[in-house]
Amino acid sequence: MKKGLVIAAALLAAPLFARAADAEPGKVIVGLYHAAPGKQLELLKWLAARDAVDKEAGVAATQIYAHTDGDSWDYLVIAPQLTDAEGAKVDEIAKKKGLKVGFPAGLEFRSLIQTHTDTYARGPTTAAELVKAAGGK
Repeated sequence: MKKGLVIAAALLAAPLFARAADAEPGKVIVGLYHAAPGKQLELLKWLAARDAVDKEAGVAATQIYAHTDGDSWDYLVIAPQLTDAEGAKVDEIAKKKGLKVGFPAGLEFRSLIQTHTDTYARGPTTAAELVKAAGGK
């Protein structure tokens, strides 16, 4: 994955994961997904079902960017890293809706993708905030 893409993805997440100016940047997971051949719509439905669960659980929404030109990925996904409590709540709601969780959910997800990468990042932030954090005023 290109380093610039991760930086750009973190910057794109700014409206979604807004925070107070003096607060520590949030933790996000930036993923690049290549859908399995013929599984584009199934993957989007799978992601949409999880988005509905996240909304019901009250966790921050995942942002999804669809590829239009350039690199080979299909979807760039920026999701918040959940706390243990948030993850448990999400799993509870997913189970009630008949969705798989844990390892079975991972296997199901992998049947819909060809490849993926996940990068854990902090943000959103700005270059000026990072300079300040580095002691560079």
